[in-house]
Amino acid sequence: MADTAQQEAAPTGRGTRTAAPVPAPPPRRARLLRGLTPWLFLLAPLALLITFTYVPIVNMVGYSFTDWDGVSPELHYTGTDNYRELATRPDLFEVFFVSGYYLAASVVQIVAALYFATVLSFDVRFRNFFKGVLFFPYLINGVAIGFVFLYFFQDGGTLDSVLALLGVHTDHAWLGTPVSANVSLAGVSVWRYLGLNFVLFLGAIQSIPGELYEASELDGANRWHQFRHIIAPGIKPVLTLTVILSVSGSLAAFEIPYIMTGGATGTETFVIQTVKLAFQFNKTGLASACAVVLLLIVLAVTWLQRRLVPDDRVDLT
Repeated sequence: MADTAQQEAAPTGRGTRTAAPVPAPPPRRARLLRGLTPWLFLLAPLALLITFTYVPIVNMVGYSFTDWDGVSPELHYTGTDNYRELATRPDLFEVFFVSGYYLAASVVQIVAALYFATVLSFDVRFRNFFKGVLFFPYLINGVAIGFVFLYFFQDGGTLDSVLALLGVHTDHAWLGTPVSANVSLAGVSVWRYLGLNFVLFLGAIQSIPGELYEASELDGANRWHQFRHIIAPGIKPVLTLTVILSVSGSLAAFEIPYIMTGGATGTETFVIQTVKLAFQFNKTGLASACAVVLLLIVLAVTWLQRRLVPDDRVDLT
């Protein structure tokens, strides 16, 4: 009886459960290597970013306080003379009025891109073909676009030939007056950058869950209701980003007007003026001050837009 009691009191191997062994912490060298691994992957892009972006910006700011001509190895510190010259010469800022044409064109561009992205996000015939047609201009080099449209708008060029086929005969020089030239150049910028905004909007719209459209259709919503209550709130961050890029691009327009007119006929932008100051009049110090002022204006506009339209997180689900 005693042996039986001892056997019953003894724990059996079936009823006991051994605790899982606690893994030993990795050695200090392995933890250090694990923490450095992401930075090793970022080393090359950070080196390129610092070398070709931030170092030139620092040099530009330094040149803005000198009278360097861009050639001489000697730099003479002049303090804030370049900035005082900018503040006392209104003609250097009059070129910002030209940016108004590109700003108006950016509004047309955003509206058109949003319209096409909304339409082509639904089931439409040949929608892949239209997507390619809209995005194709953005793939073309800007210099090539400038030369193509230079022949398009010249006297007796493509535009005049097409109008003649339609029975419209005009002797108007499309690049001969400030208004028509700036409108033409702004139209070219709309054609070129429409595809970029279109792709951004299209990606944002397609990221919206499809169940929301199905539920809205069951509730009797039409396309306008879907756009107003589903699409517009869902793409608000992308829309804000597009507005910021469009405004900054309008202020820094350079490529198309420089290739097509060289800044003549009242089409000179602030960037073209800065380039001429540096390479035509050998006033690199003053041109650097202009570039710093433009950078500050773009940063101020971006900050103001972010304050007026905060990037609120939208949860449609």
